[in-house]
Amino acid sequence: MAYEEENDRVANIGQPPENRKQALVKLMWIGIWMGYMGAPVSDLADRHHTALATVCGGLGLLVFVAVYLMLVFRHTGRALSRAAVLGALGMIGVLAAVLTLTMGDDWLVLSVYVSVAFGAVLPLRLSSWAIPLNTAFMVGIGVLVRGSHGLVSALVIPSLLGGFAMSAVGQMVRTTRALRAARATVAQLAANEERLRLARDLHDLLGHSLSLITLKSELAGRMLPDKPEQAARQVADIERVSRQALVDVREAVSGFRRPTLEAEVAGARTALAAAGVAADLSRAGVHHPDLPPDQEGALAWALREAVTNVVRHSGARRCAVTLDETGDQLCLTVTDDGRGATGPHGNGLTGLAERLQLADGRLETGPGERGGFTLRALVPLSRGAHVELPSQTAP
Repeated sequence: MAYEEENDRVANIGQPPENRKQALVKLMWIGIWMGYMGAPVSDLADRHHTALATVCGGLGLLVFVAVYLMLVFRHTGRALSRAAVLGALGMIGVLAAVLTLTMGDDWLVLSVYVSVAFGAVLPLRLSSWAIPLNTAFMVGIGVLVRGSHGLVSALVIPSLLGGFAMSAVGQMVRTTRALRAARATVAQLAANEERLRLARDLHDLLGHSLSLITLKSELAGRMLPDKPEQAARQVADIERVSRQALVDVREAVSGFRRPTLEAEVAGARTALAAAGVAADLSRAGVHHPDLPPDQEGALAWALREAVTNVVRHSGARRCAVTLDETGDQLCLTVTDDGRGATGPHGNGLTGLAERLQLADGRLETGPGERGGFTLRALVPLSRGAHVELPSQTAP
């Protein structure tokens, strides 16, 4: 990553210079090609023009070079407006034609720079016909200027080659900008996904743990002062749950939290017992040879969220948890005899549905056959097999 960032600072493709050094380096690379302006400069230095023609030619050349550098230097880093680009291109095109017709064949090279400017700032669709047209225009002007026929034939290839080469550079600049924007978008999406993951983990972790701590605190309060020993055991359980919650939160923040069905079944038994809910976990098999880790983690989160909702919201007296194989899927079903759903899904079930989607699974909720509420979480198995169920004994 550090190597890529260093390369970005050196290349700086498609971005305006960030400091004076980068501006000078970019100007130097562009200025190398200004060496071909030697022919018009030498023509002015030979002093075979009148003083007025020399002054006007020099001013025209300065304006041409300034506008050309503005187009190539500025537009490739920070795009100019469409009107400014078309106006600047028209200006240098007119200057190249007028200076060549009035000053002589040595000035015909300016048309090559016009082709380069077309390739640098115009979209590929426009530059593909603008460059050949400018080259043909250069040939037409060359026909009108005495003694330039040999020079015209020598400048046709540079005009076409330089223009289309700059078109390729311009396309590379635009592609680099698009890739840079796409990379920034991917980074933003990854950050958002990480925030969503952390929010889901903290909601599920703290919701379950805090509900259990609240229940055990209420039990301890009712046991005091008549049953101090039992109250002390509840307080010890509160300490254990709170310590485990702290560990879980740290793991969630670090991205290492992946609950297991075995741990969540044990936690469900404890939470339901503390809430005074009769739990039927006899068919909650926790070992399956074809259950991938990601899918097991999604089912474990589903069990935790379902039991938390039973304890906090349902008012149920009984709760049954089963784990059965359905075709090539494993289905976790949590059913209670409580009051059922009273509104739309909250954050917990919404986050749970997102978790299951990431594991290629799905969430189904609705009323139970005898009232209450039923939650079904389904995840795919790697291949068909039978669930290993524990012995049919009471919890």
